[in-house]
Amino acid sequence: MANSGCKDVPGPDEASFLYFAYGSNLLTERIHLRNPSAAFFCVARLQDFKLDFGNSQGKTSQTWHGGIATIFQSPGDEVWGVVWKMNKSNLNSLDEQEGVKSGMYVVIEVKVATQEGREITCRSYLMTNYESAPPSPQYKKIICMGAKENGLPLEYQEKLKAIEPNDYTGKVAEEIEDIIKKGETQTL
Repeated sequence: MANSGCKDVPGPDEASFLYFAYGSNLLTERIHLRNPSAAFFCVARLQDFKLDFGNSQGKTSQTWHGGIATIFQSPGDEVWGVVWKMNKSNLNSLDEQEGVKSGMYVVIEVKVATQEGREITCRSYLMTNYESAPPSPQYKKIICMGAKENGLPLEYQEKLKAIEPNDYTGKVAEEIEDIIKKGETQTL
């Protein structure tokens, strides 16, 4: 498990940026599939936002076969996630993964609070035109694995575990199936 504090890694410089992840990119192995420069920075909280799952423009994800994570403003709620320090050379691959060009997500700038109470500004993503839909069991599992791996607060991990998935029982993308299988063998 990663150290959840922000002490070890220096802040962003001209060649890097901070990215707040709250969905599948919570899991190190998942973010590293397309963004190898991602280095754990810290665990952080996004205040006055809520986690939701949905299908962009009403279309079910062909990768995940269910709703995918997004956030929306909701006074009094909070979303916990991981701040990754990334090389700017991975900016395009991250935007591509998040479907920015296709209009699935838009880039937003958020201010998150570290567990030590420090406020930092990060890049994140928000789905704008979506219909709420439950995640597939596989997608939920990747998010829960990432939350556990990086030491998100236990109460928040319990909230994630309580999310009702859809009833999809088929396969997801092969690279994701491999990650899930590794996670299952590590918890046995």
